[in-house]
Amino acid sequence: MAHSLTSPTLISFRINRNPDKPSLIRNKRFTTSSMRIERKPLEELYNVRVERKVSPKRLEELGVSRWSIWKTGKCKLPWDWHVDQLVYIEEGEVRVVPEGGKGDRFMRFVAGDLVRYPKWFEADLYFNGPYQERYSFRAYGDD
Repeated sequence: MAHSLTSPTLISFRINRNPDKPSLIRNKRFTTSSMRIERKPLEELYNVRVERKVSPKRLEELGVSRWSIWKTGKCKLPWDWHVDQLVYIEEGEVRVVPEGGKGDRFMRFVAGDLVRYPKWFEADLYFNGPYQERYSFRAYGDD
């Protein structure tokens, strides 16, 4: 037997006691024009964590100076992460567009940012000039 589901309505009515006006008046606070659709930050949607302007003390705690170095110039790279990766950006900036996303919504990370990309995240990376990062792969549960 098939069931038909309907979404709840967003309209409510109140009774008007004034005989000169219609007896039912639409409650304006529920009209679609007053509804706001909030867009979560992409970092939150894709579970990408970022710390901005990381202190030298924090870098030392993490042992960033012993991490591997990766460099590139101006380019676009499709990328997918098979494990969690912690990245400290030493030079330049990167624009990260999640797979299936449009170029109008992206994450931007710059020198001094510490970024943790989650396992299975896929994105296009856009580099507008010289870029250098230090990176470390993380096991599940590592912080």
